[in-house]
Amino acid sequence: MAREDTPYPMLVVGASGVVEEANAAARALPGGARDVPAWLLRAHREHAGGEPDEPVFGPVGERVFEAYPVHDDGAGRVEWWLVDVTVRHRAAEALRAERDSLAAVVKASSELLSTLNLDRCLESVARLAVRHLAVAARVVLPRHGHRHVVACCDAGDGAVHRDLARDAGSMPGLAEALRGFPPVPPRWLDPAETPGWVTGDAPAGIGSVVVLALPGYGLPAGALILLRRSDSHGFTPFEELFAPLFAARAGTAISIARLYAEQAAITETLMADLLPPVVTHVDGVEVAGRYRAAGDSALVGGDFYDVHAVAGAGRRSLVVLGDVSGKGLEAAVLTGKIRNTLRALLPFADDHQWVLNRLNDVLLATVGPRYVTLVLAGVERRGGRVVLRLTSAGHPPPMIVRLDGRVQVARTRGTLIGLLEHVTSVTEEVLLEPGDTCLLYSDGVIEARGGPLGGEMFGDERLEAELRRCAGMPADALAERVQMLASQWAGGGERDDLAIVAIGVPREPPREGQI
Repeated sequence: MAREDTPYPMLVVGASGVVEEANAAARALPGGARDVPAWLLRAHREHAGGEPDEPVFGPVGERVFEAYPVHDDGAGRVEWWLVDVTVRHRAAEALRAERDSLAAVVKASSELLSTLNLDRCLESVARLAVRHLAVAARVVLPRHGHRHVVACCDAGDGAVHRDLARDAGSMPGLAEALRGFPPVPPRWLDPAETPGWVTGDAPAGIGSVVVLALPGYGLPAGALILLRRSDSHGFTPFEELFAPLFAARAGTAISIARLYAEQAAITETLMADLLPPVVTHVDGVEVAGRYRAAGDSALVGGDFYDVHAVAGAGRRSLVVLGDVSGKGLEAAVLTGKIRNTLRALLPFADDHQWVLNRLNDVLLATVGPRYVTLVLAGVERRGGRVVLRLTSAGHPPPMIVRLDGRVQVARTRGTLIGLLEHVTSVTEEVLLEPGDTCLLYSDGVIEARGGPLGGEMFGDERLEAELRRCAGMPADALAERVQMLASQWAGGGERDDLAIVAIGVPREPPREGQI
């Protein structure tokens, strides 16, 4: 009677696997005690075969039991006692699901944040959604008006981007998800309610559709549409944990990528005005420039050059090469300010001293100590010759390379711009014959440190000696040669900003109207 009244189910299973005896608790189990559960029958046969006596567990109806063999009569007849472990089992399953969900989220987050490219980020969101939550996914990114960017991914396929001029109102729940605030719960839909532009080429057998909001940083990042085979309007326990965490990580990744794309676009727009021009001829005169900012990743720095085809009252052109104090972004900003100021002063470019004085006034009014060294070259073609008006303001003087190999240093000098209340300068007029070239350069050439000992400056004398070997070179080849010499001399050491402009007279007379 003790076994009959105990609250724990007890089954006596014979050698053939048939229940020979059961107490009241066992008879109260779903299905009674007529049949041995399959999982217990397998354990019974293993036990009879001499396996170690260890508890086993499995389901009985909606409950989970752990079974212990406590008596064996030696003839294959075993007494099994069952303990209800449903609560413990479900807690363990929930913990396992949470652990798996968190592991999946961590892995997904790593993949989502591995790129700052917005298109690739959308692709990753769509692929991961298909991997964990659906057979097809659509990531919708809001744009201006009714136009949206949609990344589509179906099971077994890569993500495809399409621009769709669709009204979010045609998809139930999409407009609310794109607004995103206040927090919007998942919106479950019947496939019949879903417009064709969403289902598209999705696999057949879609049972349900759900729309999830993707929260971003203070603003909604977009929406995720999941196409699922299950017709149940709900997630599995794993998905209940994974879906909101994934949506939050996806929204964060999209927000970061979108912000980066916007910043990159702004930077590119601003940078376009800071980069030096690309020119080859100005009024039949060869003009070649080379530019390199300090550092491997910088695009602009403190050195600059500009070529203006029309300046002053006559037919002269103006070439400007300068070196701003400092490096990096601050120097680049000042460079832009100086270049814009010089553009505004172009109508007065015939008077170099006046232009330098006005630029000096502008820099003196700038907050903080900022200065620049400049060399101005007014270029005027006279038949097959070129007349240069050269003015230096604290800058290394230009060098003229004659066709016969002579190198002359222009006799121009002046005070730098932006430090003193009054600036002085000396202008020299130089005549270039066919085959002659004038080289304007920043101190990034002559102050390049390197050489055999690693710390020696390239220097003016070495530059003059190298230029003698460049006699007769076209302007473009000469500029390329000087840049290469400075880079080779510096080797892998620290480099300064560098700007070079070569102004050359072609050996053959220019054709009329050549620009």
